[in-house]
Amino acid sequence: MAGSINSVIVIGNLTRDPELKATPSGTSVCSLRIAVNDQVKDQASGEWVEKANYFTVDVFGRQAETCAQYLTRGRQVAVSGRLRWRQWETQDGQKREAVSIAADRVQFIGPREGGGQGAGQGGGWSGAPAASGGAPFNDKNLEPDKGDYQEDDDIPF
Repeated sequence: MAGSINSVIVIGNLTRDPELKATPSGTSVCSLRIAVNDQVKDQASGEWVEKANYFTVDVFGRQAETCAQYLTRGRQVAVSGRLRWRQWETQDGQKREAVSIAADRVQFIGPREGGGQGAGQGGGWSGAPAASGGAPFNDKNLEPDKGDYQEDDDIPF
């Protein structure tokens, strides 16, 4: 039997400000809502139009606190993680279910609110990897990523 793969990467814009909560055990959880646009052909006009898809993202631990502190509505982010299906029953007995993204990593894209160093440089404002398997958070993770960045003129193709 082959193994399973549950991996997702989305890049989009926040549709609302992050919501920070905590589990009963005290783990921080930040909920993000992201809009990701697809190009689809309108059946009536034959024109290509953008259609938004909306995703709920849950970020855990120290990275959740960082997202709540630095992200705002409209900010572009890249999220890698895994799909998580949940089922529950409401107080009035109705069964509900939802699919969300459990983030392993959230990367802040574009300039930070208010400008400052690195504003306008594009992708590179990154949060630390989430709770499982990531490096510990430190303030250097808020600096622009310069390691893999190359000017277009330096790319060999």
